Amino acid sequence: MSDLNSSEVKLFFLIGIPGFEHAHKWISIPICLMYLIAILGNCTILFVIKTETSLHGPMYYLLSMLAISDLGLSLSSSPTMLRIFLFNATGISPDACFAQEFFIHVFTAMESTVLLIMSFDRFIAIHNPLRYSSILTTARISKIGMVMAIRSFLLVFPFPLTLKRLKYCNKNLLSHSYCLHQDVMKLACSDNKLNVIYGFFAALCTMMDLACIALSYLLILKTILGIASLSERLKAFNTCVSHICAVLIFYVPIITLAAMHRFAKHKSPLIAILIANTFLLVPPLMNPIVYCVKTRQIRDKILGKFFTICGR
Repeated sequence: MSDLNSSEVKLFFLIGIPGFEHAHKWISIPICLMYLIAILGNCTILFVIKTETSLHGPMYYLLSMLAISDLGLSLSSSPTMLRIFLFNATGISPDACFAQEFFIHVFTAMESTVLLIMSFDRFIAIHNPLRYSSILTTARISKIGMVMAIRSFLLVFPFPLTLKRLKYCNKNLLSHSYCLHQDVMKLACSDNKLNVIYGFFAALCTMMDLACIALSYLLILKTILGIASLSERLKAFNTCVSHICAVLIFYVPIITLAAMHRFAKHKSPLIAILIANTFLLVPPLMNPIVYCVKTRQIRDKILGKFFTICGR
């Protein structure tokens, strides 16, 4: 695809699932369904929280931020994947690729930060329930959300700029169905040490979020074990189940993929691609389902609106 040794490449090429090119159109069906359900589910969460005043509280505002992050991940990655699987359109211009990886990384950083804030929210709700509403006010949640968005933007903003300064001469085949910073920088024929160092720093920030989430749950566990009644312990733990599921859904593919790149000497490209696609497809799909199933207030409001619409 590229025999350009003296001039820069004009297109990067994404890949679908190697060895299954004949079945790409069939594979596009579940991907399309997952994409549509993710969009519908997260938009429903946002609509219900916005229209129901009883849900105007810290936990639900944070859930709204999580839904926005999931929508961003879906909208920035899934259309490219569908274009590959449906039309075999694998080419993408460098500028479009840089833009896509910017938005994917921004919304990934946002989701990581939201999950961190939600873990603090759960700790305060369990450790100090009487002061919960006075500590996490609407104004504070708004400020936290603004800081979260600015932090994610500033963390990822250097990515497309540092990629833009690189030269791409000989290679233009990427390893996934979408553009990622660490994938694009490997194609450069100029010095990419700055990209490697800053990419490691950004990944470290995400891992710090995970470490802080783990610390929050150690404190939550300590608080729960200090509760005398078993039923109260179970009730307190049950308020964390949805968030624990969201954390596992988001971080397990990231950690698995990172471990494969770092330690697996003969890793399967197919497995790596499937895990990478799972990372962007599954969290936006599963988070609304998990929160609807496990959060009675959300479930009741959604069912109430559904039956109201059907009744009309």
